[in-house]
Amino acid sequence: LYLRGINMGEEFLDIKAVNKAKKNLVKDVEVYDIADFFKIFSDSTRLQILFALNNNELSVNDLCAVLNMNKSAISHQLKYLKLNHLVKFTKKGKNVFYSHDDEHVSLIIETARRHLSEEE
Repeated sequence: LYLRGINMGEEFLDIKAVNKAKKNLVKDVEVYDIADFFKIFSDSTRLQILFALNNNELSVNDLCAVLNMNKSAISHQLKYLKLNHLVKFTKKGKNVFYSHDDEHVSLIIETARRHLSEEE
């Protein structure tokens, strides 16, 4: 027995560190929700839409031009992003414009970019 842990032959178990790590765990339901949330970002079209909408408000036609995709594909992904509260829309006359639902969306995608660029 060591001061903070247990000697297990050549292995050492740091009980204090284990207990601290256990306190950081969250309920399984929350873990599943977070995992599902990150699955939304696994589609490259959805990510491109989110990057295009970063500090921009764009219509479906604008997004089609930016991403060189058809209206059906863009609309399908926008519906999915709306259902998951990543984009919102505003109507201006007959036109509908999309933007990030809140500042967290930009933060999430920019944090991922910065993280990946650190590895290079």
